[in-house]
Amino acid sequence: MALAILAGQGAAQAADDASLTVSVSGLRNEKGQVHVCLTANAKAFPDCSKDPAAIKRTVKASAAASIQFEGIRPGTYALSLIHDENGNGKLDTSLAIPREGFGFSRNPKIAFGPPKFASAAFALQGSVTQGVKMKYML
Repeated sequence: MALAILAGQGAAQAADDASLTVSVSGLRNEKGQVHVCLTANAKAFPDCSKDPAAIKRTVKASAAASIQFEGIRPGTYALSLIHDENGNGKLDTSLAIPREGFGFSRNPKIAFGPPKFASAAFALQGSVTQGVKMKYML
């Protein structure tokens, strides 16, 4: 009986999970990869390196028009994307100016440095689509 109750709770949890579709536009070419980071931790945004719970994906740039995330706990999240054109696993810069593309959920205006978590944060519940337009500085 207890197993049946626990199994029912697992099914209810799965039914409550959210899904996210990231619609990427503005890639300047299909070279390399696109690294995507989804975090609910404002202190870990935008690179997610300090968030062990962050969800990270790497997809070929040629397949990055639509990226799916399933089974996510509802909450407030922010996305950051990097177009790693040369495939070295990082955002290359020149004099602190990004040489490769980047993007964020909600497409906040970029001045000096990355946006704050609050500027990119969105509510994730049910099925959500976030459109991200890639930006290139050089």
